[in-house]
Amino acid sequence: MQLYQLETLLQQGILENPRKKKLDHENKESNTIKRYHKGRFKQLVINMWRGFWIVKENWRRIWVVGLWLAICVGLFTWKFIQYKNRAVFEVMGYCVTAAKGAAETLKFNMALILLPVCRNTITLIRTKTMLGVVVPFNDNINFHKVIAGGIAIGVGVHAGAHLTCDFPRLLHATDEQYKPMEQFFGKERPNNYWWFLKGTEGWTGLVMVFLMVVAFTFAPSLFRQNKRKLPKALIKRLPKALKGLPEALQKFGGFNTFWYSHHLFVIVYIIFLVHGYYLYLSKKWYKKTTWMYVAVPILLYACERLIRAFRYGFQAVNIEEFKVFPGNVLALQMSKPQGFEYSSGQYIYLNCSFISPFEWHPFSLTSAPDDDYLSVHIRGSGDWTKKLNSTFSKLCESPSTNQSGFSGLPRILIKFRLLIDGAFGAPAQDYKEYKTILLVGLGIGATPLISIVKDVLNKTKQKNENELNEMESGNKRENKKPSFATERAYFYWSSREEGSFQWFKGAMDEVAEKDIDHMIEVHNYCTSVYEEGDARSAFITMLQTLYHAKNGLDAVSQTRFKTHFSRPNWEDAFNNIAAKHVDQKVEYIHKNYARKYI
Repeated sequence: MQLYQLETLLQQGILENPRKKKLDHENKESNTIKRYHKGRFKQLVINMWRGFWIVKENWRRIWVVGLWLAICVGLFTWKFIQYKNRAVFEVMGYCVTAAKGAAETLKFNMALILLPVCRNTITLIRTKTMLGVVVPFNDNINFHKVIAGGIAIGVGVHAGAHLTCDFPRLLHATDEQYKPMEQFFGKERPNNYWWFLKGTEGWTGLVMVFLMVVAFTFAPSLFRQNKRKLPKALIKRLPKALKGLPEALQKFGGFNTFWYSHHLFVIVYIIFLVHGYYLYLSKKWYKKTTWMYVAVPILLYACERLIRAFRYGFQAVNIEEFKVFPGNVLALQMSKPQGFEYSSGQYIYLNCSFISPFEWHPFSLTSAPDDDYLSVHIRGSGDWTKKLNSTFSKLCESPSTNQSGFSGLPRILIKFRLLIDGAFGAPAQDYKEYKTILLVGLGIGATPLISIVKDVLNKTKQKNENELNEMESGNKRENKKPSFATERAYFYWSSREEGSFQWFKGAMDEVAEKDIDHMIEVHNYCTSVYEEGDARSAFITMLQTLYHAKNGLDAVSQTRFKTHFSRPNWEDAFNNIAAKHVDQKVEYIHKNYARKYI
């Protein structure tokens, strides 16, 4: 190569460099834009997919809440327009329209809030009709809380508009402006604010607001379950005179406070009817519609309470056996009242007059419907359950009971008068419609699932016996859909504490004894230990394997079902179940708080 050729080549490279850089820069920008749009499109698809599943899972809740909101908005708008076209609007303006609109929604919500707590009616409807397909009866308490929120907003708007706007505007109205108001407030116009408050309309409204504030304050779980705790740093800074405040707050809260404050609703409804009759701006009886809204719900709820009170005398039960397990869990076995029927997955309300004659607490039944007894497992978490567990723990230590805690029932138990109310429906009771079921329970939340597992085994045994009798007798059964379709069950149970496995063992021993054909596949998980394969849990896994090989039992649960460590791998679990049951519908039943866990 000649020198001039080398120079030309170098010059060409230098000249081409800026152009190449520009092209590279443009290419990078183009790639960045493409990646950005691609990322946005991908995120949009993901969000749309998530939204689709949220709607699919919650469509029943969405339409019910949507209908409720539409009715509230419709009632508010109707009254708003009605009072905007009346003479009072010239004096009170939009204050009176807002107050009356809110009042109409209050009438509706005060009537509606009683329906979700009519337990017997809800259980009857969901078991005897197909409405459960479109109405989420399992969310009755959540809907009760949503309506309570609507009442709180309605009370705030109604009372706030009257007290801070309507009354002051009326007091400052001119004689000419007040003239159309004489038919409502009299010829002598109100001369001070006290005139409004001392009247029946005023004092009844204020008393209702006060009672509602008390009931709403103690309703949240923060107070109901006594979870309030002041920060330690704040407690240290408190003066000596206030050092006992945290302890006083603990004693003041709890379920008792919630129960008594919530039953102020009886007084509230009486005052609500009085308040709805003595109205400033409505004098004709047919325009006083409060009683029309609440008459039927109050009558229905009163019948519910009468039915409960009538049943209490016939549903008193005796304690046959009891046992206290580590982890503050109490197992109670009670006599079964004559004619008492229920389905697996249902729950009962339990009352112990020895502890509190008024408190009723819900507990899932762990016994199967075919058992000749009723059993529940109770974990001490609140003030009532802790006191109950503490009482039985002391009995276990007394000479009249044996070491295991099961007793010949000491004389002190004669003082216990256990009453039950129920049984009531729960989402887990619909499992019979599916061939394959997956049950997921966390800690004490697995109690209704234990009942289901027992019922599956009992019903399968009964079904096999019936088929055998039909074959021997030569009678062929008509081809109709069986009432019990379950053929296989997978039970996943997780707990942080090893002590919980002791009460779980008692239930699983009974299951293992009945499950001859191994149709129940149980997976226990201890989440406080590192997962299998981790070097930190290798020694425990080795000991567990050796113990199982020698004794045929799991070292942790003391049952034939192996205990795994860490949380379940749900992707692997679902894939394994799907591979075993191709073209079958798999239904999973679990407590509400297990949803995030899965």
